[in-house]
Amino acid sequence: MAREGAGLFAPFRFYLAPPSEIHSELSRNTLPQDITCLAADRMLIFASYDNVLHALARNKEVVHTYEGHKARIHLLQPFGDHIISVDVDNVLIVWNIQSEEEYLQLDFDKATFTVSAILHPSTYLNKILLGSEQGTLQLWNIRSNKLLYSFPGWGLAVTTLAQVSIFVIFYFHIWPCIWSHHCTYIKFDETLMKFHPVGHIALWDLEEKKLMCQMQDAHSTAIAGMSFVPGEPLLITNGADNALRVWIFDGPGGAGRVLRNRMGHSAPPTKIRYHGLNGEQILSAGQDGTLQSFSTVHEKFNKSLGRGSINKKKSKKKELLFLKAIVYYLAEVAHQSDWDGIIACHQGYITCTTWNYQKTSMGAHKLRPEEFSKHKPIDIYATAVDITSCGNFAVIGLSTGQVDVYNMQSGIHRGQYGKDKAHEGAVRGLAVDGLNQLVITAGSEGLIKFWKFKTKDLVYCTELSSSPSGILLHRDSGILGIAFDDFTISVLDIETRKIVRTFSGHHGRINDMTFSPDGRWLITSSMDCSIKTWDLPSGCLRNCEEPFSWLCLTLTSSGHNFCASSHPQLSNRALYSLVSLRPLPADYEPSLVALPSTCPMQDVDASGDEEPYDEMIEYVSPAQLGEQLVTLSLLPESRWKNLLNLNIIKKKNKPREPPKVPKSAPFFIPTLPGLIPRYIPPEEENDAQSKVVNLGVLAQKSDFCIHLEEALSTNEYKAPLDLLKSLGPSNIEIELRNLAPEGGGSMEVMLSFLRMIEMMLNKKYNFELAQAYLALFLKLHLKILSSEPNLLEELSRLSMQLEETWIHLRALFNQSLCVLTYMKSALL
Repeated sequence: MAREGAGLFAPFRFYLAPPSEIHSELSRNTLPQDITCLAADRMLIFASYDNVLHALARNKEVVHTYEGHKARIHLLQPFGDHIISVDVDNVLIVWNIQSEEEYLQLDFDKATFTVSAILHPSTYLNKILLGSEQGTLQLWNIRSNKLLYSFPGWGLAVTTLAQVSIFVIFYFHIWPCIWSHHCTYIKFDETLMKFHPVGHIALWDLEEKKLMCQMQDAHSTAIAGMSFVPGEPLLITNGADNALRVWIFDGPGGAGRVLRNRMGHSAPPTKIRYHGLNGEQILSAGQDGTLQSFSTVHEKFNKSLGRGSINKKKSKKKELLFLKAIVYYLAEVAHQSDWDGIIACHQGYITCTTWNYQKTSMGAHKLRPEEFSKHKPIDIYATAVDITSCGNFAVIGLSTGQVDVYNMQSGIHRGQYGKDKAHEGAVRGLAVDGLNQLVITAGSEGLIKFWKFKTKDLVYCTELSSSPSGILLHRDSGILGIAFDDFTISVLDIETRKIVRTFSGHHGRINDMTFSPDGRWLITSSMDCSIKTWDLPSGCLRNCEEPFSWLCLTLTSSGHNFCASSHPQLSNRALYSLVSLRPLPADYEPSLVALPSTCPMQDVDASGDEEPYDEMIEYVSPAQLGEQLVTLSLLPESRWKNLLNLNIIKKKNKPREPPKVPKSAPFFIPTLPGLIPRYIPPEEENDAQSKVVNLGVLAQKSDFCIHLEEALSTNEYKAPLDLLKSLGPSNIEIELRNLAPEGGGSMEVMLSFLRMIEMMLNKKYNFELAQAYLALFLKLHLKILSSEPNLLEELSRLSMQLEETWIHLRALFNQSLCVLTYMKSALL
C-alpha cells in the first residue's frame, strides 16, 4: 500500500487509521454478520461474510455487492479492475468490480490442490500465484485461463505467501507447531520477519540464511498479522490481545522498538467507572489484568495504565509474576498529581495495588497487613476497598473480616477497625463519608457497622434482612445503597441510620449500582441482563432497559448526561426521546433492545406475518383528571386575559388624526349645470335623530343567546361554553353585551349565564375563563344586576362559591409548596 493515505482495517467494524497516528479515523458501517475476510485497493475496501462479498467506498455506504459463491469466502485478492475471491469449497471467482459481473471461475479438486493462499506477484501481468494445503504452488494466467507452472513444494501446507523482491517469492509452511520457510527463484533480499504463535517476532537474514534477532513478547498472545510500510522502516502488527503496534527499525542490532501503540482489553471488563469531574474519561479494569482509560471525547486520548505485576522487572521475563484481574477499584482526583490516586484489589490476592493516573502506570505501593508481609496466605484475599475524598487514606477489607487503613502517600499502615477483626464473615462493602468522620462496613454475616474514622471505635451496628453483596455511598446526600444476595436493593440514611427505601424486581445477582449526581436516581444492573432506574423520592421504578447480551455493570457520569456500561453508548433516553413518567411495576419485564449499530436496515416485506413485540402504551390524558383539581382551558392568554381592557386597547389603536379630505376633488363628484361649475352641496343631516336603532326584543338573537335559553331547561352548558371559547375578545364582548334586554337578551338569559359560571366553578373546569368572563359580565351589566332581585340572589350564591373555590385552591398551592420544599431539603 502507498504511504500517503495508508490505512489499517479491523473487523467486525471497519476502522481506518493512518500509521502516523494510531487512533480511529473512520468507522465503516457494520455488516450484518461477522467479517471473515478483508482486502483493499487504492479506492475500495472489500469485506466478506459467509458467501457474500461487499465493496465499500471511502466515507460511503456499500457500493457493490458480489453474490455467486455457495460457501464461505476465506481468501480475497485485489487484481486491478477485478477482485479475486476463493471459498472453502475450492472455487475461485474473478469479479469485475464496477459491473459486479463474474469474469472467470476456476474449480479445483480438493484431493489434489486445496487453495490456502493467494498472491499477485508484482510486475507479473495477468498472473496470480496459488498455494495449497498439499504444499504445491500453481502460477495461473487469469486472462487466458491457463496454468503456466506448478511448483512441487515440500509436502507441507502453505499458509502465507509474501513477495520479498521482484524475483523472490517467500512462503510459510506450518505443520503441528513446527515453522519452516522456503524461497523460490535465485535472488535474495537481506532480511525477512517471521512471527511466532506465542507473540514473538523473528528477523531472518535471507542472504546468510540465519536468524538475525528476535523481538520477545511483541504481543501477549499469538500475532494475527503484520505488514511492512513500503519504503519505510516501519512494521505494523496486530494480535489476539486486541493491540495494534507500529515498530520502527532505527537502532543497532536490527531489532525494532515500539513507535506507536493502540490497545484495548483482550478480555471482558470487570469494573468501569468515570474518572474526574467532567465525565470525559472512563477507567476500565479487564479480566486480562490491565487498567485502561478511555476518552468519551476522542479516541486519541485513550491510554493504558498497564498490567498489574508483582515485580515490574521480573514480570517482563516470567508470565507467572503478573497479577490476576482487578475485581474492584476506586479512584480519587484529589492529590492525584502528588501521589497515587487509585486503589485496586485483585482476584484471590491479599495485596492491593496503587495506580498513578498522571504517570499512567502502576503505583509505588503494595498494601497488605503487616502480619502477612513475609508469607502470602492462599485462602485470604482482599474483597473491598475505598479511598477517602481527600485522597490521603485507603480502607481495605479482607475475606477474614479484617478492615485496615493505609496512607496513600507513604503506604504505611495506619490501624484497623475492631480488636481482631471488624466482621465475623467476609467484608462485602466499604464506604467513607465525605468529611472522613464515619467508616461504614458491611459483612457477609448480615451486619452493617458504623465506625469512627479517627478513633476506630464502633458507633452503631444494625442487622440487615439478608446478606449484603455490596454497598455504595452517595457522599453529598448521605444515602447508602445496599445490594443483597436475595436480589433486592435497600437505601439507608446514614444520619438516621434507618432503611428509607427498598426495591425489588431483579431476578439475578446485582452486579453494580450507582447514584445520579443529585442523588435522586439509583441505577442498578443485574445478571438478569437488565438495567433499572429507581426514583428515590417517589420510591418507584422509572426506567428499565434490557440489552441484547449479558450485561456486566453500570455507572453514571458526573454530568448526568450518559449512563455507561460494558456495552457502549447506553444513553439516558430522557434526553432525546419521550419517556413515560408513570411509575413502572416492580416486576416489569422489558423487551430486548439491540445494541447500537450503524448497519443499514434491510427492506422488510410488509406482507409477511409480523412478530409480536412489546410496545409501551402511550398515555392519553383526559380533559379533566379530577373534579378536586383545578383545570385550566389551555387557551392562549390573548383570548381571555385582556377582556377588561378592551376599551383601552381600542383607544390606543385608534388613529390620532382623522382622515384628511384630498385637496383636488376627483372628476366624478357631481356638479350643477351652468356657466360657472359648482359642486352639488351635500344633503343636510338631522343631527337630532340617532343613527342607531334600538330594536330591543325585536333584535335577532345570536346562537350564544339561544344556547343559554335552552340550557335553562336542560341544565347543559357545554354548547354555549364551547361557542364562547371559539370566539375572539371583541366578539366575546359583543355577545356578553347583547345579553341585556336592550341588546336583544333578557333577564332569563343573564340568569342562565350566571348559572353557567357557577357550573364552571363547581367542576373547577376552565377556571381562568370563568374568572375572566364573570369579570367582564359584571363590568357591562352592573346597574341591571343591582336592580334585579333574582340576579342579586344568584350573584350572592356565586360569590360564596367563588370564595370556597379560592380557599381550596390556596390550600393546594400551600400543600404543593410544602412537599416540594421537603423533597429539596430532606435527606432520604
